[in-house]
Amino acid sequence: MDPLLLLESERRGIPLFRSEAPFQSAVEGLTVFLSRRLTGGHRIHGVMMDIYGVGVLILGDSGVGKSENALDLVMRGHRLVSDDVVEIYETSGGDLAASSPELTRYHMEIRGLGIINIKDLFGISSIAEEKKVQLIISLERWDSAKEYERLGWEMKKKTLLEVEFPWIEIPVAPGRNLSAIIEVAVRVFLLRQMGINPVRDIDRRIREWSEENDDQ
Repeated sequence: MDPLLLLESERRGIPLFRSEAPFQSAVEGLTVFLSRRLTGGHRIHGVMMDIYGVGVLILGDSGVGKSENALDLVMRGHRLVSDDVVEIYETSGGDLAASSPELTRYHMEIRGLGIINIKDLFGISSIAEEKKVQLIISLERWDSAKEYERLGWEMKKKTLLEVEFPWIEIPVAPGRNLSAIIEVAVRVFLLRQMGINPVRDIDRRIREWSEENDDQ
C-alpha cells in the first residue's frame, strides 16, 4: 500500500481498508459487517443448526427440548451455530443469516448439567460461526386436540422478518426420537428442493392401482 496514502489517511482521520478479495466481494462483505455492527440485527429465542449443510432455525417454548435435541444433533455430526439466543441479520443478497452473540458463542445450557462449551467438548468441526436460514422447525408440546400433518402434501410457510421460509411443526411427546425426526425433516426438505415428493408418488400408485382394478 502506498505509504503516502497511509500518512494522508492518518492525518485526515479517515479509515482505510485493504482487502485481497475482488472489489465487489470486498464491498459486499464490508456492507454486511457494518450492517451487523451498526444495527445489531434481531435477536430471537431459538437454536440455529447446520444440518446436512442446511441452515435450520429451531423454535419452541422454553423447556420444550431445543437445546437437548441440538446437543444430540451435534453428537450425530451436525454443527451448532447458536443456542438460546440467535442473532438474525440480512445479508447483502437479501437473505437472512444467523449467528451467535459473542458472549454465548459455542456455549449451550443443558438442564441438569449447566453451561457447556460445544467447541471444547466436540472440536471445531461441531460449530459454525454463521449460517443462512433456509428452514424453520417448530417444536411444540403435543396437543391431543390439534390436528397435525399426516401426509405432507406441501410444506407450510412461516414469515420471519418479512422473509418467507419452509416451515415444519413437530409435536413433542415422550418416547419420540426428535433429533432423528429433525434429521429426516431436513432430508425431506432437501428432496423437496429436488422436486421429489413421496406423497405424490403414493398418490400416483393408488391411482394406477385403482385404474387397473376398475378395468378388471
